[in-house]
Amino acid sequence: MAAALKQKNVAMATDQSFSDAGSSPAVLNVTQSVRGYTWSDRLPPLAAAASTAIAQRHGVPELLGRVLAARQVGVEDAELFLNPTIKALMPDPSQLQDMDKAAARIADTIVEQAPVAVFGDYDVDGACSAALCAKFFAHHGVPCAIHIPDRMLEGYGPNPDAINSLIDNGATLIVTVDCGATSGEALAVAGKRNTDVVVIDHHQADENLPDVHALVNPNRQDDISGQGHLCAAGVVFLVLVAVVRELKARNYYVGQSSDTRHEKNATGIVAPDLLQLLDLVALATVADVVPLVGLNRAFVTQGLTVMQSRHNVGLKALADASGLNQAPTPYHLGYILGPRINAGGRIGNAGLGAKLLSDDDELQAVQIAQQLDKLNRERKEIETQVLEQAVAVCEQQLEQNPDQALLVIAGEDWHKGVVGLVASRLVERFKRPACVIAWESSKPDDGVQGTGSLRSVAGVDIGAAVRQAVENGLLVKGGGHAMAAGLTVTRGQFDQMQVFLSEEIAAAAAGARAAPKLELDGALTPSSASHDLVALLEQAGPYGQGNPQPCFAFPSVSVRFAKVVGGAHVRCALQASDGSRIDAIAFRAADQPLGELLLTSGGLPVHVAGQLRRDTWGGRDKIELQIVDAADPRAAK
Repeated sequence: MAAALKQKNVAMATDQSFSDAGSSPAVLNVTQSVRGYTWSDRLPPLAAAASTAIAQRHGVPELLGRVLAARQVGVEDAELFLNPTIKALMPDPSQLQDMDKAAARIADTIVEQAPVAVFGDYDVDGACSAALCAKFFAHHGVPCAIHIPDRMLEGYGPNPDAINSLIDNGATLIVTVDCGATSGEALAVAGKRNTDVVVIDHHQADENLPDVHALVNPNRQDDISGQGHLCAAGVVFLVLVAVVRELKARNYYVGQSSDTRHEKNATGIVAPDLLQLLDLVALATVADVVPLVGLNRAFVTQGLTVMQSRHNVGLKALADASGLNQAPTPYHLGYILGPRINAGGRIGNAGLGAKLLSDDDELQAVQIAQQLDKLNRERKEIETQVLEQAVAVCEQQLEQNPDQALLVIAGEDWHKGVVGLVASRLVERFKRPACVIAWESSKPDDGVQGTGSLRSVAGVDIGAAVRQAVENGLLVKGGGHAMAAGLTVTRGQFDQMQVFLSEEIAAAAAGARAAPKLELDGALTPSSASHDLVALLEQAGPYGQGNPQPCFAFPSVSVRFAKVVGGAHVRCALQASDGSRIDAIAFRAADQPLGELLLTSGGLPVHVAGQLRRDTWGGRDKIELQIVDAADPRAAK
């Protein structure tokens, strides 16, 4: 599979030795980079033999074997990892708890042509999940209404008023997507009105599940399917597969071999090609930052191929509005398309994303895409303003207590649509978990509520701490995962909550701060960073959560032509002693120690670490380095 690669260029990628550090276990002796990291080899010593075995067994270059082994890919699993397919990785949907009940109930609705309502979340995963359902029902001629809650007015998940409204408007079945697993009280409203609910979710749920017709969630405690890594759109896709199978069993579709086709199929409906919906599943999978392992890898790999055909009117319009004129990659999904869809739910009309992705009206799609692009620019401005204030408060807190486990800050005039983004920036800057809260009112009343988002670092389960705070009565509500969570707290409980969460994660946070590491996959020279090398590395993609983008060290390079661009980024060229160069950029580094080192190195040698990527902006076709860290070689000796 790699025979076409120029072996000379691939071999050059291993010219620089990781053993240059001598007796130090740190790569290039870097124990304190400019960002405070110790540089370490991602490949554990005991896995070196596996990397060689992968290369020999599958006929790939040693560097690719090293990348796979460092990500704990076994020798026997390497072929499927490099070539993930839906056919090989797709489970039997019936393995998921309640799947057959959900499929049968949805099939009944299709056969009866009864109106259905889809209730989704306001993020990318929720929008994609709702669009998947809407397109599926539209194919079958079933009237479908989508409701995405307003983040500011309704908050997350189903609420009684919305459920009542959907039923009043004719819904005979309500399908919740990317939400509902913890919404027992709101969904009980539907039960009282004799309206069935099918919940399709992926968030962690406790033992007390809502009383609904079916609840499909691989992360419910009694589900043993092993598909807990899926995002909501991935679970929705499995549900749709199960529904098509159920309808085929009822001989519903035209073209089936049975002569007893269901009488309701007088319109001549054929079975849908579900694989053509994988562009939406791929977008949700990347944007929701779920692990790119197992079936998720196949979803993204196949979905990117579908997306390249640009048959989804909304995605095509959004790509055009954002200036994306090349084959999409996970980077584009996560950093170009995803944020624009999210912008509607953060600071605008929460339903815009689902509307864009599900509609086939080209003119309307263009209008919505342009509106989302505009909202995304406004979101960036709001985020920048809140972040500046938040950073100042955090710096004051850390001056008073450098060992503070959790940064907790709250603002009375902050937009709660950006608190999660600001929390992520604080974690990136201060290397510790952060909680950012927006108060709904400036009144000093103890009953005033605040909406907060939390982000964490590896090794610190912030979601578990939040769920425990809920159990202890310190929060109005809250939940989440190890790396991200959300909460609602009153002013009267704020101080107790802050103390509790800080104490709950103190030990884990201290351990994470004590040994922050930047894991590297090898050392390169600028001349070895070629198109052939990037093509080789792309074979182990798609990269993302659970399958990190390869990161390489460039030892003792000189920084040339460094300048600030876009107000916050540093662009430069890195030159080796042999005269070879590679263009590079460090995002959001201009006012950080990383940017300062790049801008003031004065031509002296610098160790640089980063990720290779293709730069096709403005018709270019070259390889550049995205710098993530740097170190002064003199300080590493």
